[in-house]
Amino acid sequence: MQKQPPAETTASGAGETRLPSGLPPLMLFAFYGLLCLFPVFLALLQGHPARNIFRELSSGLVMVGYVMTLLQFVLSGRFEWISGRIGIDRTMRFHQVTAWAILAFVLVHPFLYAAPRLYPEPMDAVNSLQRMFASPNLRSGVIAWYLMILIVLLGVFRDRLPFRYELWRLSHGLFAIAIALFGTAHTLRVGTYSADPWLAGFWIVATAVAVAAMLHIYLLKPLLKRSAPYRVVSNRKVADRMWEVAVEPDGGPAMAYAAGQFVWLNLGHSAFSLTEHPFSISSAPAERPRIAFTIKESGDFTGHIGDIAVGTRAYLDGPHGNFILAGREAKGAVLIAGGVGFAPIMGILRQLKTERYPHPLRLIYGNRVESQILYRDEIEALKKELDLQVHYVLSEPPPGWAGIVGELSADRLNACLDAIGGGDWLYFVCGPAPMMNSVERTLLDRGVPRGRIVSERFKYD
Repeated sequence: MQKQPPAETTASGAGETRLPSGLPPLMLFAFYGLLCLFPVFLALLQGHPARNIFRELSSGLVMVGYVMTLLQFVLSGRFEWISGRIGIDRTMRFHQVTAWAILAFVLVHPFLYAAPRLYPEPMDAVNSLQRMFASPNLRSGVIAWYLMILIVLLGVFRDRLPFRYELWRLSHGLFAIAIALFGTAHTLRVGTYSADPWLAGFWIVATAVAVAAMLHIYLLKPLLKRSAPYRVVSNRKVADRMWEVAVEPDGGPAMAYAAGQFVWLNLGHSAFSLTEHPFSISSAPAERPRIAFTIKESGDFTGHIGDIAVGTRAYLDGPHGNFILAGREAKGAVLIAGGVGFAPIMGILRQLKTERYPHPLRLIYGNRVESQILYRDEIEALKKELDLQVHYVLSEPPPGWAGIVGELSADRLNACLDAIGGGDWLYFVCGPAPMMNSVERTLLDRGVPRGRIVSERFKYD
């Protein structure tokens, strides 16, 4: 993605646009790598005589893995200084990928200690492992070891578990805290290098930061949300199984945001409830204090979205996300959406209308049936006020349908984009994961630079 300017709030019609902030990606990655290697550096400075290669490798890997474990707390904390410029979806994707590396480092830790005993008698290694796992002195480390396996497996199979997301989230947080506390206790008690006060101090401070990040998520954020409640002011059906829920602050100003961003929305629950879900904002910053979300009926929560009554208390955690046109330079923008993925794009279009956006816009909008097209009358009206060309795509069109028929395949997408050349346009992609994957591949095959493709997703293979 194109480098973003610093956070700022700019006047924009009747509202304000708040651009995302955050550290540059290269600085974040460099800082992350230095932190992971810092305990190894402190261990090397101690000048201990070298042990066998397996023990040294085991110690080095588990130190790096444990720093990564404690940093997971910060990565999942929705801190804008981390995710502002790279997007919270990439932050969470990094969180997921590094979990596998952490698991590998932690898993091999005891086995590397036992590895020298494999030859000449393999059973010596087995007996050594049994003694380690049974030792009272190592019990805290064994508990953390098993919990690490459990928390990663629960994360991988989250969508297949027979209990609600809120229970999974609570268990994930509790297991993470237990890993931090048991892991640090084990490190300080038996770690060869952690007897050094500098390294011991590092582990204590890092653990304190991790726990503080959890308190920020589960205590401080809810307290801040409780002091700035919203209420539902309208709930209307806008397409087949699609609803627009609008909220306004219940006293105080509405949050400032950029068109295309999203929030974690809590409807009708305590500010401390874990029942919150990410939804894109489909209204424009210029419409503040009104903030609207377009939500599709699906799942336990959204299956009853049409029953949300006017006056229902709401809490917003945000804004988040980098799916924005504001602050980016382009000679034009292509907006490609599938289904309810049109919600943030509608917010962008509404804001561009207010700003009298002078550059060309191309909208390619796919659905299964015609009744699922969101805000069609408003889209047609926007064509009169913006340089906007629209291509509707239906996989199951009605008789006499004049638009494009089929899926958003490479051939159909290329046909819509043939008149666009050069890499000075921006391409916004939002919709179901398979559709986004296909569209991004097609754009890359067309020679569109990856940095000109803007997308945000929360589902991965």
